[in-house]
Amino acid sequence: MLNKIISESNIQKAKKLIDKSDKIIIITHISPDGDAIGSSLALYHFLLQTGKSVNVVVPNNFPGFLKWLKGAKDIVVKEWKENLVRELLDAADLIFCLDFSIPKRIDQLGPMVERSAAPKIMIDHHLHPEHFCDVTISHPEISSTSELIFRFICRLGMFEHIDKNIAECIYLGMMTDTGAFTYNSNSPYIYYIISELIEKGIDKDAIYDKVYNAYSESRLRMQGYLLCEKMKLFKEYRAALIVLSRDEQKKFQWRKGDTEGVVNIPLSIENIIFSVFIREDENMIKISLRSKGTFPANRFAAEIFNGGGHLNASGGEFFGSLEEAVTLFEEALPKYAEYLS
Repeated sequence: MLNKIISESNIQKAKKLIDKSDKIIIITHISPDGDAIGSSLALYHFLLQTGKSVNVVVPNNFPGFLKWLKGAKDIVVKEWKENLVRELLDAADLIFCLDFSIPKRIDQLGPMVERSAAPKIMIDHHLHPEHFCDVTISHPEISSTSELIFRFICRLGMFEHIDKNIAECIYLGMMTDTGAFTYNSNSPYIYYIISELIEKGIDKDAIYDKVYNAYSESRLRMQGYLLCEKMKLFKEYRAALIVLSRDEQKKFQWRKGDTEGVVNIPLSIENIIFSVFIREDENMIKISLRSKGTFPANRFAAEIFNGGGHLNASGGEFFGSLEEAVTLFEEALPKYAEYLS
């Protein structure tokens, strides 16, 4: 039996907003990951079943290993179709904000969403949500937003509406946001949900294969290069760092998603409990942080790189040079020595 964590008042408020809405927009964060796309498409398919007109909008493109999901081809990418996005927002009766807790996480879509007169429902599992939605369903203790979507549908009393397509999206989101259930995944309810999704007809092994075994040759060669030439260990702090420049990305024909999971690899080294991957992007430096045990990767991300996330999986950004970002990381390590020891 699944525990009921979403309050009844939030369920009833959300139900009333859905019932009286015809045109619904689902928005998720910039550089969408598996949980963002999985939760958005799961809710998309569910709302379509209830007779609504639904569109999923993302700020920018997402990795190819997520595009096999049913409905992915219908996602509207704002960086490609800004005029269409404006039209959809202007016509929306209801906006769902999934997998983000603050408007800045949807980049230039943030002001557009805040200006919209449409009521808004947040479903998210990140810390410190800002109050910009009419209904805020925020549970940082939950493994993924996709898990929350499963719970949301069940609390609406519509479990029978979860078909194989919805189940695949939910499983993919849960799987990717826990590193294939290697962190943030000790709750027994996660495995109860997985059993229910399998009953709906998913092939969890095939989903894993499509996500984690669908990379290019150049991606594999880049990974070898990063581990051999670019990984630096700080053994006194039980930490590791991998850095990737724009020139190196060009050398290996980098494409979105090619560095997914790289930050996790150093954690397989004995006594390494904190791993950081710093990648030079077009207009900023992107930082991914992973940890084991009780080391607060989210605190490091927030205090050093203006980011946040979960205890063991977080992200951040830095506006400056790659070298400056590396220096910032190295100078911050001693401040966290008590946690790293």
